[in-house]
Amino acid sequence: MFKGSIPALVTPFKNGELDLDTLKHLVDWHVEQGSSAIVPVGTTGESPTLTYEEHEAVVREVVKAAAGRVKVIAGAGSNNTVEAVRFMEHAKNVGADAALVVTPYYNKPGQRGLIAHYSALAEVGLPIVIYNIPGRSAIDMSVDTMAELAKLDTIVGVKDATGDLARVAWTRMACGPDFVQLSGEDATAVGFNAMGGQGCISVTANVAPKLCAEQQAASLAGDYATALAISDKLMPLHKAIFLEPGVVGVKYAMSTLGLCTTEVRSPLVEATDATKAAIDAAMAHAGLV
Repeated sequence: MFKGSIPALVTPFKNGELDLDTLKHLVDWHVEQGSSAIVPVGTTGESPTLTYEEHEAVVREVVKAAAGRVKVIAGAGSNNTVEAVRFMEHAKNVGADAALVVTPYYNKPGQRGLIAHYSALAEVGLPIVIYNIPGRSAIDMSVDTMAELAKLDTIVGVKDATGDLARVAWTRMACGPDFVQLSGEDATAVGFNAMGGQGCISVTANVAPKLCAEQQAASLAGDYATALAISDKLMPLHKAIFLEPGVVGVKYAMSTLGLCTTEVRSPLVEATDATKAAIDAAMAHAGLV
């Protein structure tokens, strides 16, 4: 259902407001560069600082701009089940192909709570990709819990940001080969596919979509020599982008290519000069400038 390089799309701003013209241009660019799907309003899309109206506008405009050329997996996560249902219903109504739903953060539900949360969302009828990122949500969905949820028709896969490559094998064994596993970590995306993954929801793909798409295509075809050669080009960029919160670094990198402004919303702030210099060097190493 979903595979390959899938950018976790940034939300462009101009003078503090949504820049929908740039957003549409970015969708066109990702299609041209070979991205296989797009994730609007995930964490990289600064979803925590968007209003409901802005969140829904971004999803609506991305679906419209994609026009069926690539799939759209709309960010719909919340630590409030009712709020997540609202986002999912909107995504379904405007034609998104699926929703990316993070494990509820801060209130830290147990495994039974996770099953209740995702079971309620599954009733909306839109395919769901679970986003498991213990480092941010402070909870880890167990493989057993994921296997239980995978029995529901609309729970179709996971974005796995645990960093545990062995988890890919255990999840495949528990959930079956049709359960889609997407890496949530650029630096280990090749290894993730080698263990049985099908792709990566990527931050770096915002600035290097063609290279990320080529790396994914090579690894999924079993051509690991090519995939690793591309990985060597991209590794310094993966590192440099995350010297500060990822969207900060990637927006700076994109700004150097004329793709969007560096604007981020508080409490995030723009990158330091040291981070900018590291990103500049990494982009040169990757052959992007």
